[in-house]
Amino acid sequence: MTDAEDLAERVRDGDLRIHELEEHADYDTAAHARRLLVERETGTELEAIGDYAFPAEQADPNIENMIGAAQVPMGVVGPVPVNGGATDDEHYLPLATTEGALLASVNRGLGVIRTAGGADARVTKNGMTRAPVFRVAGVAEAAETVEWVEDNFEALREAAESTTSHGELLDIEPYVVGDSVFLRFAYDTKDAMGMNMATIATGEACELVERETPASLVALSGNLCSDKKPAAINAVEGRGRSVTADVLVPGELVEDRLHTTADAIAEANTRKNLIGSAKAGSLGFNAHAANVVGAAFLATGQDEAQVVEAANTITTMDARERDDGTTDLYASVSLASLEVGTVGGGTKLPTQAEALEVLGLRGGGDPPGSNADALAEIIAVGALAGELSLLAALASRHLASAHEDLGR
Repeated sequence: MTDAEDLAERVRDGDLRIHELEEHADYDTAAHARRLLVERETGTELEAIGDYAFPAEQADPNIENMIGAAQVPMGVVGPVPVNGGATDDEHYLPLATTEGALLASVNRGLGVIRTAGGADARVTKNGMTRAPVFRVAGVAEAAETVEWVEDNFEALREAAESTTSHGELLDIEPYVVGDSVFLRFAYDTKDAMGMNMATIATGEACELVERETPASLVALSGNLCSDKKPAAINAVEGRGRSVTADVLVPGELVEDRLHTTADAIAEANTRKNLIGSAKAGSLGFNAHAANVVGAAFLATGQDEAQVVEAANTITTMDARERDDGTTDLYASVSLASLEVGTVGGGTKLPTQAEALEVLGLRGGGDPPGSNADALAEIIAVGALAGELSLLAALASRHLASAHEDLGR
């Protein structure tokens, strides 16, 4: 009997728990044992799941009870032409997805953007947030707590930043609801996405708040952050990086390459992305920005649950008439809460690290934060390309035929 078989039997017999296997064997043997256990319990074959290409120990910070790896097809689009604040270059953008036609659509939009001279992109705001909630006796104690926080920002900053060599506390915004006090801390986390950094730093600051005010901490996250769920505060105030990309596409290029007109695309955007989204009560006013963001997140090791916040995107399309009577198309996307990093988390895994290498953005930037800013700008231009292509397909009534031609 192999070590893996022995471990699997011991779990089945109740001698070991499934999360304890790394204490009795190397990481790959432990993963093998779990696969054997699951195979025998469920009658399945886990050959593909077990065929991963990196040492299981390397994934220890990222997963518990590992049995293997999920293999999502990865493609590449581009080059993505970005005239940005953090990057002024062309980059191939790796995208991992199971949705056929997505990369073909994005690539079509990128071809138009490239011919138009590239897209401008800028990170307009940066701040990873964490918002603890405190209990107070009533509004008088709430006001006392808020006043102390506002008067002692420097002391709170010193406490928070004592936990990190990179993060900087930017702001603390208080909110009072009855006998609950929320403090929305915002940090510059440089090239890290920074959720863990913000959580640890905020925990240290909360100890100071409890010592100096009547407030008692109830939860380190009070959902006003707001992490991994649809929230208007992220759409309005931003979270992570707020980034905008835009391009002016000549009218003749719209007709030649997208087989429609600037007026038709602008109308489709207004009626679909603006009016339709408003009627639906949507927080995102776009066609499918999360499609590109999600595929980029999977490829580059971002936290895939935060795609929900990246869907806080507003797409605008405007027909602009030139002096000669030609109508050009102005197109933009504004992503209010794009949470990305090039260090930490899943960016360290081999596949995702290689994808960041393709972008030229693996690891920390010089100056700190510049790599994550560049990644945000590139993803924004990719999302812009996806919006441009899909809206053109809708305006020209080619959406269904495009999927049929690609066999999807």
